[in-house]
Amino acid sequence: MKKIKKSGFLKNRAFNIVSRFFLSALFVVSFFYVTPIFINFAGKNFNNKEFTNNSKNILNNTLNKDKLLEEESLAETNEIDLLYDILEENNSEINLVRYTTSEIDSLFKEVNYNLKDVRDSKLVKPIDIGLLPNEIKKISSTKKRKDMFIKIVLPLIVKENNKIRIDRKRLFTILNKNSNTDIEKKWLEKKYKQYGVKQNDLSTLKIRMDEIPVSLAIAQAAKETGWGTSRFALKGNALFGQWTWSGEGLKPKNAEEGKDHKVMKFHSLQLSVRAYLRNLNTHSTYKNLRKARTELRNQNKSLDSIVLSKHLDKYAETGNKYIEVLQKIIDQNNLKDFDEARLLPSSKDLESLI
Repeated sequence: MKKIKKSGFLKNRAFNIVSRFFLSALFVVSFFYVTPIFINFAGKNFNNKEFTNNSKNILNNTLNKDKLLEEESLAETNEIDLLYDILEENNSEINLVRYTTSEIDSLFKEVNYNLKDVRDSKLVKPIDIGLLPNEIKKISSTKKRKDMFIKIVLPLIVKENNKIRIDRKRLFTILNKNSNTDIEKKWLEKKYKQYGVKQNDLSTLKIRMDEIPVSLAIAQAAKETGWGTSRFALKGNALFGQWTWSGEGLKPKNAEEGKDHKVMKFHSLQLSVRAYLRNLNTHSTYKNLRKARTELRNQNKSLDSIVLSKHLDKYAETGNKYIEVLQKIIDQNNLKDFDEARLLPSSKDLESLI
């Protein structure tokens, strides 16, 4: 009898141990399964701060990875929202002077501004020509006409890229901080709006807030305006043929019936360049261009205009032929020489340092 009782006792004890083990295991598994769900729920529903600063985590876990997450959570944007600052300046009452080609040429000679020096030194004179000269289409020499056009648009493109570079540097400074000031938060809100990005979507903002190679911008301006001779360029300062449905613009002469778009008109050539960069950096059509640019950045490579041009097949109706034309313009005119160009400080910039 004792042996039977002892055997039953051992069986019960073993059963209890196994049961407790399985219950403990079930509890641990459940804990690690449920906890992340609860934390995620709490983070979404109980954190009502307008701006949550997870800069370090975001930088380490998202921004430095090769994953391109742009467009997964885009804000619904429209032309007026994206270009609000440009449209405001478009209403400027300041009348710009339209210089003749001879006057512009004299100015370039006076300040010793020539493309050979720029190619060698990578330094560009800070000359701001607001309007193209009407006589540019009368320049008989193709080389002289191209040189005149490049010298006019080059400082404008470099200037706008420089603004983006400064903004991008500021963005990374903010991301590396544990806390941000009210001024930094307001600056971020402004940039979210300009780049059509949802609030706090720093990953997409980083992808969009970047430069376009100077050589690519010059090539597109040359193609879209016939090296500065088109009606859109001379009457509307439209260097890139950007369409508009809400802003002031010029109606294409051969527009198809039912198409009510216009080529956007700008107060100055500078605003046209700014709108062009904003367009490539925000429109969903150029998502692949931005992905390719980010891949180059992740590989610590310079931005290659030939590589990026491959993603501009939808910029014009001619598709792949448009890409071929751009690449020929870049190669035949050695436009890559200007990709590393930097703008010399203006007299105003120098005065501010004194």
